[in-house]
Amino acid sequence: MKNVQDLLDILLLEEEGNNNFKGISRAIGSPNVFGGQVLAQALNAASRTIKSNRILHSLHAYFLEAGKLDTPINYHVDEARDGGSFSTRRVTATQKDETIFILACSFHKKEEGYEHQIAIPKNIKQPEELLSWTEMLIKFNDFLPKNLKAFLSIDRPIDFKPVEVKNFLERKDTTPLVNVWFKLKGNVADISLDIKQQILTYISDYNILTACLNPNASKANFMNTQMASLDHSMWFYRDFDFNDWMLFSIESPSTFGARGFARGNIFTRDGKLIASVAQEGLMRPMKN
Repeated sequence: MKNVQDLLDILLLEEEGNNNFKGISRAIGSPNVFGGQVLAQALNAASRTIKSNRILHSLHAYFLEAGKLDTPINYHVDEARDGGSFSTRRVTATQKDETIFILACSFHKKEEGYEHQIAIPKNIKQPEELLSWTEMLIKFNDFLPKNLKAFLSIDRPIDFKPVEVKNFLERKDTTPLVNVWFKLKGNVADISLDIKQQILTYISDYNILTACLNPNASKANFMNTQMASLDHSMWFYRDFDFNDWMLFSIESPSTFGARGFARGNIFTRDGKLIASVAQEGLMRPMKN
């Protein structure tokens, strides 16, 4: 996938009737289906059963089995509740009758109320000062591990620019913090709020577990650690657009028992808080 249109071609599902939808997959460097893709596709299915212009405000999901890239994913939406202010949906994703993923999400009618938000992190380098993944691949090509080089070589519809760039040859424990700027490639005009939220959900599964690796980087890395999303939650606050860079600011409070927990906030460049994310992931050391 090279731009946002390629991404939309994956996220917008084929409707099969009776609240059933079908999706296909694209690889992003893993032998299994990317968790962010399943999250976003499930949201696409759920949102298409909402008839009252209600806006997604939260989701909670579990990844049960690894998805197979060469097999279509079937999504069934259960219209759990349509109340006076909120609508709740449950989505089950299956491949060949095996459940691989479950999602609960809630939509809220537009209302006025109190307002506050936390501030965007201070003294963060701006995107123009940083290298993208593609630029890092070009600059550090001779020094990158083979697996990381292969991962960075894949075309993606998003540009990522990490604020904290690690020395790939230095095994050193660092703080459990990650800040990453991101921006969509291609024309982002006229994208509706529900689709923007689905794209943001897709993006939110990138980078987040990296914060769990950092404090153990002297011994743990992507090559010797089995990593996978176990669950994923998001809360959406405000409308936004993708015309400029956005910041995903992540921290990991704890890693223990072969699991890592990370949480983060997504801001526009001018400091508007758009969404919060929480995820627990498998962090299993591989045995030689």
